[in-house]
Amino acid sequence: MTNDWNRRRFLQRAAIGCAGISAVTGAALMAKDAGRDAPESTEKVSQIRDFQASGKSKSGFIVVAKGTPDVATKKAIETLGGMKQFIEPGDTVVIKPNVGWDRTPVQAANTNPLVIRALVEMCVAAKAKKIIVTDNTCNEPSRCFTRSGIWKMAEEAGAEVVLPAEHRFRNFDIGGVILGQMPVLSPAVTADKFINVPIAKHHGLSKFTGAMKNLYGVLGGRRNRLHQNIDHSIADLADFIRPTLTVMDATRVLLRNGPQGGNIQDTKEVGEIIASTDQVAVDTYSCGLIGLSPADLPYLRLAASRGLGVADLKKIRIKRVS
Repeated sequence: MTNDWNRRRFLQRAAIGCAGISAVTGAALMAKDAGRDAPESTEKVSQIRDFQASGKSKSGFIVVAKGTPDVATKKAIETLGGMKQFIEPGDTVVIKPNVGWDRTPVQAANTNPLVIRALVEMCVAAKAKKIIVTDNTCNEPSRCFTRSGIWKMAEEAGAEVVLPAEHRFRNFDIGGVILGQMPVLSPAVTADKFINVPIAKHHGLSKFTGAMKNLYGVLGGRRNRLHQNIDHSIADLADFIRPTLTVMDATRVLLRNGPQGGNIQDTKEVGEIIASTDQVAVDTYSCGLIGLSPADLPYLRLAASRGLGVADLKKIRIKRVS
């Protein structure tokens, strides 16, 4: 990050007066987690969590694979060079789907569980030491993970499902224009590799929730505060966590009444998986699947201005496979 950007970010934060957001925890405790320690004090280390595999990042390049969720996922990763290009033996890998809602896969509010199973299987084959599937849900965690089908398929494939609980959050200074001190799910910042697995869907406030917006699920605290300057908040979080891979589930998308949805008539079967090391490019392409233009999403421009990826659809190289 350049010195000019650091100075500009400091001045913006000072002007906005948002140097820190009260670090309170956001997820309901499971009964077995009751009585555990509260989040640790704010980390004083570098705020950026860059999980990109050395030399493997390709800015502005995406793979679009057609097919069933599991087959298309595996084909997309193979076309990028295979999971072993990104996951090394002994790695601890966090897989972050969208499991925000107590919904079934056909309602397209959560990531399809077949996508998660395929990714876990590939990480196992790449000899990852530990694979964690986690998200800070909006509805009750155990119901979301169960009804979505993700809990069952993730564990069967060899992953550990980690539900949000107070002792699993650590306070970090995200260091953004809007986002300061926030509680963050510990596995999301202590892993060796991070795979972001959103679903493409409508959002009532940000218009589109995809790769960068999906990172909200690593945060605790008063998440409604994030919506007050949502475009800057999304860009801040994408600057804080830079995933190893982004795998967009667009097998069935939510066109309206997002992010929670509920009515199957609001969904559309697209049958695509979009994979890349460039989360901005993934969102730039994927927003069109629900009828939006990249120009409709200010956070794409903000993220691109920080050097986080390509937000110009004309400059994105697309490899299509089926």
